[in-house]
Amino acid sequence: MKYMSKVSGLWSLYFQFLFLTLILLCSLNSVLSRKTSSFARSEYPSVDIPLDNEVFAVPKGYNAPQQVHITQGDYDGKAVIISWVTTEQPGSSKVFYGDVEGTYDRSAEGKTTNYTYYKYQSGYIHHCVIDGLEYEKKYYYKIGTGDSAREFWFQTPPKIDPDTPYIFGIIGDLGQTYNSLSTFEHYLQSGAQSVLYLGDLSYADRYEHFDGVRWDSWGRFIERSAAYQPWIWSAGNHEIEYAPHLGEFITFKQFLHRYQRPHIASKSSSPLWYAIRRASAHIIVLSSYSPFVKYTPQWLWLYNELKRVDREKTPWLIIIMHAPIYNSNEAHYMEGESIRAVFESWFVHYKVDLVFAGHVHAYERSYRISNIKYNVTSGARYPLPDKSAPVYITVGDGGNQEGLAGRFLDPQPDYSAFREASYGHSTLELKNRTHALYRWNRNDDGNPVTVDHVVFYNQYWASNRRRRRLKKYHSSLNDMSYIVTY
Repeated sequence: MKYMSKVSGLWSLYFQFLFLTLILLCSLNSVLSRKTSSFARSEYPSVDIPLDNEVFAVPKGYNAPQQVHITQGDYDGKAVIISWVTTEQPGSSKVFYGDVEGTYDRSAEGKTTNYTYYKYQSGYIHHCVIDGLEYEKKYYYKIGTGDSAREFWFQTPPKIDPDTPYIFGIIGDLGQTYNSLSTFEHYLQSGAQSVLYLGDLSYADRYEHFDGVRWDSWGRFIERSAAYQPWIWSAGNHEIEYAPHLGEFITFKQFLHRYQRPHIASKSSSPLWYAIRRASAHIIVLSSYSPFVKYTPQWLWLYNELKRVDREKTPWLIIIMHAPIYNSNEAHYMEGESIRAVFESWFVHYKVDLVFAGHVHAYERSYRISNIKYNVTSGARYPLPDKSAPVYITVGDGGNQEGLAGRFLDPQPDYSAFREASYGHSTLELKNRTHALYRWNRNDDGNPVTVDHVVFYNQYWASNRRRRRLKKYHSSLNDMSYIVTY
């Protein structure tokens, strides 16, 4: 009986060990094989929606506010910037707001600006900061006057906390085609609470004389979401709009007038790069088309901002930019190499969780890899697996008129985990300090289809927590000792 009991105990330990090994395998951040999807999309052509379509409808009423959108207005999510445009005259820049529907017992005064771009004259662009808000509360706001006044609402984020759940939507290169509309309508059904926007907004620069009218139509196009939840903006190449042949020498002119960002709150000298904290995430926005080499303002700012990150409070460290660092598509191949050479070692050192980019009109997700051992004279020639590195994800597939980037490099590089040339958007659901659920949703014949879905484990907390659990588990096994790598 003692022998049988001992054998039974050993078998019990053996099965516990197998179970533990299975858990470890399931907790890997990447799948075991690379995949290039063979899906071929054929739903809509890459054609812009006509300006008289209802998705661009001008709101009724004289001088009614239009193109309403909000973004985070401070570092920690207790303020919003509300922006809108009036066309006939400046009107009021005041926002009335409160936490009871129909009761606006508080107000804030905004500022008005406008601009010309070649022969285009913008409307009157209003920006108003509302601060001192309470976390996790619904606020109602009213802009405009008289019969033309319009009412909206927004929800403030939960307080900064490592275990606060939150859902981000990720969209890039949207434009204003029928594919754009498909992406946008699918996003509206996603349940996400704010958008990380990866650059290339209206594609107005693709029209003759960089037509600002297409900036106006795009602002009305996204209002159904952007007036109710913050879109966190990053700039793409189609926002540069440098046109000396038209007498326009100022870069990002139309974008900067229309879309505000809380850069001063994160001690940035430019609205093109900045940071916010929201729920359990620290979001850093970089500019792919501004100087970033050593000692430039963006380099100095990021150097200091990464030191400010407190993973005890905001465990999820996420970076968004426009040009991808890792990309295996023939379109824009290696365009992110210069910024990689400057910043990748910092991403690894600070254990950035995820880097999102757009620019390439396809979808791709990498493994956790880095190329920091490479130099021009010696060292590794190719990216290598690196547990401390972020996952790089390209979501440049919003639906603009330039069409899909359908030519991937063959064979698929070792660093590429999944790729597909289709339109879509992503969601990132932060569950707590240790893990998040990520989905890329393809627009398949008008229906959202989740094609790529991954559980991401937090670079800072998940590994430490697993180690503590394993240590506790091993200490309970008095009869045997194991060597487990993780």
